[in-house]
Amino acid sequence: MWIRKVACSLAIGLGIAGPANALDDPVETRQEAMQSAFAAAGLGNAIVSGDIEYSAEDGKMVLRDLVNAARAVGELFPEGSHCGDTGASADIWKNRDDFDTKLADFVAAAEQGCKASGETGPLDLEAFKAAYEPVLSTCRPCHEKYRLERP
Repeated sequence: MWIRKVACSLAIGLGIAGPANALDDPVETRQEAMQSAFAAAGLGNAIVSGDIEYSAEDGKMVLRDLVNAARAVGELFPEGSHCGDTGASADIWKNRDDFDTKLADFVAAAEQGCKASGETGPLDLEAFKAAYEPVLSTCRPCHEKYRLERP
């Protein structure tokens, strides 16, 4: 239950603070967006593993939060925002086309998963997995190449 509250809180916080904060501090805003995606993935993984019983409402929330984070993150890597403790590798700006392609893959998979989930969420666990797992498959290629390990 606590993970649902965290996911909701982060998603709500991102929605409220996102656009205005992005202009002031793109690093903080992108970290919030990625935390929202991480919380949604945590709930999604708990559902897939059976730690949390599947519900269409939770499935829809996971997919909706992932698509919202995916859409938000792309604009939050402006030139010069790699300094400090950002967690973002400077390789993002050296390989911008590749990075943008990986972000586009994330957005496309998240949008497709959210669309496939319909208005009320995937009908059952198998439908959720079919919508959710392709989204997750886009995370690793980007994180392995462009995310710095934190101690």
